Amino acid sequence: MKLHLFQELIDLNQAFEQVLRRLQNMEKVRFFHAEELRYARTQVESARVQTNREFFDSFEEIVENDAVWAYEFERAYDRKIKDPDEIYLEIKDSEERRKKKGLPPRIVLLPGWDMSDEERYDEEHARKRKRAAKKRRNTKTKRRPHAAKPPSGTQSGVTPTPERTTTS
Repeated sequence: MKLHLFQELIDLNQAFEQVLRRLQNMEKVRFFHAEELRYARTQVESARVQTNREFFDSFEEIVENDAVWAYEFERAYDRKIKDPDEIYLEIKDSEERRKKKGLPPRIVLLPGWDMSDEERYDEEHARKRKRAAKKRRNTKTKRRPHAAKPPSGTQSGVTPTPERTTTS
């Protein structure tokens, strides 16, 4: 909280109070026009009211901003420390209470449900991805460029030897 702002407002209000008291004292002296001094007092009082009003209007915004920040920080912290599977346990407990009361279930959790099945799934897929990446790396290093072979049925620059036919 902005305590120094409150202290500033207190100091300012004390200064206004001193001015008002001195103007009131001056009204008692016949040398001054009492009505003009009373008018000056109303202007000082109006200035004090406007200043206090402005302070509290602005302060409300400051407090509201602080409250929003605190609320967001608290929510983020709660999400950070909360177990993501806790909701399933809460639902399971709630459904057991409903069952004891003879009420029908609203949600059905799979029988034999295990909280760590998702972790096992993630771990297994991570191992598979790792194996596949390793296999790709090994395949890339084993490949060597091959000499180009001419397609079959084309001339290679060598004359084929004619087949001998035997006559008997």
